Amino acid sequence: MSQPFNVPRPFQRLLMACAAVGVLSSAQAASLDEIKETSRIRIGYANETPFAFTETDGRVTGESPEIAKIIFEKMGIKQVDGVLTEWGSLIPGLRAGRFDVIAAGMYITPARCKQVIFTDPQYALPDTLLVAQGNPKNLHSYADIAGNPDVKLAIMAGTVNLAYARDSGITDAQILQVPDTTAQLQAVRAGRADAAVGTQLTMKGLAKKGGDKVEAISDFTDDPAHTGYGALAFRPEDKALRDAVNAEMKKWLGSEEHLKTVAPFGFDRSNVTDKTAAELCAQQ
Repeated sequence: MSQPFNVPRPFQRLLMACAAVGVLSSAQAASLDEIKETSRIRIGYANETPFAFTETDGRVTGESPEIAKIIFEKMGIKQVDGVLTEWGSLIPGLRAGRFDVIAAGMYITPARCKQVIFTDPQYALPDTLLVAQGNPKNLHSYADIAGNPDVKLAIMAGTVNLAYARDSGITDAQILQVPDTTAQLQAVRAGRADAAVGTQLTMKGLAKKGGDKVEAISDFTDDPAHTGYGALAFRPEDKALRDAVNAEMKKWLGSEEHLKTVAPFGFDRSNVTDKTAAELCAQQ
């Protein structure tokens, strides 16, 4: 499903590759020169407030799309399409050429660095839990969940939290994988899950939507290495495009314009980081 950000889809070229079994074709994202020439680009995103989401009027917004729009405008690219995709399909969709960049607040991880290339991170952010009001199961960490086999944890499919949970001893029988954050909220509200895990900002946003039935806990104990560093992601062959975007981002991140842009989504100067994609990709 595609949601208009500003204008219709940009030019998409077709790469023909010859193989021993015949001729294979695959959709390719436009090159930096083509994108600049047409002044159009496509951003892939998943509905996850406050990182990227579709407003009720169909407008694509959120921390990452708004940053992307400004950075691309500074590069002379004025027309941006938003392509709505389930989280777990973002990287496959990018690699298949459905869009030119992932603008969804995606965390930089060594595993993802093997599939895509990232800009340096635009924020640093810890996680927390969404639980029923009053936190009746007294959950404050992954270890608390692992220690009670009756506890169910709702995790958005394709996120790093799935690996964090398993590494902490949480069994697959305790994990409820869901397609998006709305499903996480519904699972906790309905009692199908005792908790949902995600970024601090996302869980706080869900708590506001969920009314007095749920809350985001303020004292989640987690490994500091689990702090998320979100960035824009590109196809490995689009290094020139990534480098051009990265150069603009380095000049802009931390500026008053940047802070004003992300403030409506709950971000502030404390989320600005000097970490680089290279060092995050190299982590063990």
